[in-house]
Amino acid sequence: MWFLYLDESGDLGFDFVNKKPSKFFTITILAIRGPANNRQLIKAVKKTLARKLNRKKSNAEELKGTKTVLEIKKYFYTQTRNLKFAIYALTVNKKRVYERLTKDKERVYNYISRLVLDKIHFEKAHEPVMLILDKSKTQKQIWDFNQYIFRQLKGRLDPKVPLDIKHQDSRQYYGLQAVDLFSWGIFRKYEKKDSKWFEVFREKVAFEEQYL
Repeated sequence: MWFLYLDESGDLGFDFVNKKPSKFFTITILAIRGPANNRQLIKAVKKTLARKLNRKKSNAEELKGTKTVLEIKKYFYTQTRNLKFAIYALTVNKKRVYERLTKDKERVYNYISRLVLDKIHFEKAHEPVMLILDKSKTQKQIWDFNQYIFRQLKGRLDPKVPLDIKHQDSRQYYGLQAVDLFSWGIFRKYEKKDSKWFEVFREKVAFEEQYL
């Protein structure tokens, strides 16, 4: 089984005059192969929550890149460093997005997601592939996203390899919390020119570029 956890950082707001949206938008995928490795990833998140966030009965439900301090992020990474996984990410310079596309945020989201997926070598997949992302879309948006990704990957996956896409609550899917931490580190590198967290996990990054 291939587990692909997808998350985003920043926002897709484009009103830079009346509001204060982020300047960049990052989509990140954490790819990990095999149930055993996936269980270890989940264990690392649970261990970090138990030992670093809930010792004082704060009852934190999840790790979040925006809320978790660097020391705890580093602790989490020490639990995962020896695991075989890879990070793929693309960061959009939103001020360079064509104006007509700023009105169609879901199209931008789906397209960038596909560009990140393009960097993963699905031709080598012989086991089922599961793409998991945070459940934040409407039912129509979920259908549109799933259909678009299925169409894009159909020609790259062996017909015998099952593909499943799940939209889940990140509080219950710990792999989504892991990718949230990494995605925030990549986004922060562009948005705030702050690479401290990114440099910690850079060795796990298989692909990472700016788009536009």
